[in-house]
Amino acid sequence: MACAQRYVNKVVIVTGGTRGIGRGIVKVFVQNGAKVVFCAQETELSAGQSLESVLNEEGPGSCTFVSCDLTKEDDIKRLINVTMERFGQIDCLVNNAGWHPPHKTTDETTAEEFRDLLNLNLISYFLTSKYALPYLRKTQGNIINLSSLVASIGQKDAAPYVATKGAITAMTKAMAVDESRYQVRVNCISPSNIMTPLWKELAGRTEDAAATIKGGENAQLIGRMGTETESGLAALFLAADATFCTGIDLFLSGGAELNYGFKSQIP
Repeated sequence: MACAQRYVNKVVIVTGGTRGIGRGIVKVFVQNGAKVVFCAQETELSAGQSLESVLNEEGPGSCTFVSCDLTKEDDIKRLINVTMERFGQIDCLVNNAGWHPPHKTTDETTAEEFRDLLNLNLISYFLTSKYALPYLRKTQGNIINLSSLVASIGQKDAAPYVATKGAITAMTKAMAVDESRYQVRVNCISPSNIMTPLWKELAGRTEDAAATIKGGENAQLIGRMGTETESGLAALFLAADATFCTGIDLFLSGGAELNYGFKSQIP
C-alpha cells in the first residue's frame, strides 16, 4: 500500500546485500519504495541476481545488483559511479559488508589476518563513505554503519573482529561531527545475535551446532535471535524517521547487554 511506503524514490546503497542483515535491509527498503543499489563479491553473483529479480517483481521499489570487491578502492569508486549514472543522486548509504572470522585466541592470530579484517570491515566503510559523501551532501542524506554489540561488551576469542567494530562505532561519531555542517546524519546499528547464514555457518563449525544456536538465542532477554527483517526495519527507522538523530549507536540486541549472567572464565 502506498501509505506504508516510507522511503519512496530515495536512492540507497547497501554493501554486502545478498545475505543476512544486508539482504534484510535491501528487502525492507525496496518494500518501502526506495531505489536500492546493492553489492557483494563476484562469488555472490547468482545470489545477487536472484534477489534482484525477486524484489523487482514484488516492488514497489526497485533494486540493482552490482558485483564489487570492497577491499579494492577502484571497485568502491565504480559502485558509486554506477549509482550516480543510473539514478543521479544518493540519499542513504548503508555500510554493512563484513565478516566474522572463526573464533581464535590472540596467540593464534597473525598480523596479516588482523590487517585483512581491518581492510574489509573498517577501511571499506571509510572509503565507501568518502566517495558517497559528495553526493549525500547534496541531498542532505545519511549514512548507516553496521557495527556490533560486541564493540561495547567484548567477545571471547575475537579481538580483531571486536576491534574493527569498536572502530566503526567511534568513526560513526567522528563522521557525524564532520558532516553535521552539511546536514548529513551518520548513525550506526549494533546488532547482537541475528539469525543469518553466517551465524548458521559458524555454529556448524562447533561440536554441537544445535546447542550453539540455542545458546545464541538464550543470550537475549527476549529469548530468541533477531531477524533479517528486524535489521531492515531498524535501518529504515534511522534513514526515514530518526531525522533528529546523528552519531547514535542503536542497539538491535533484544536486551543482550543487560542483567547478570554466568560469565566467569576462571577455571
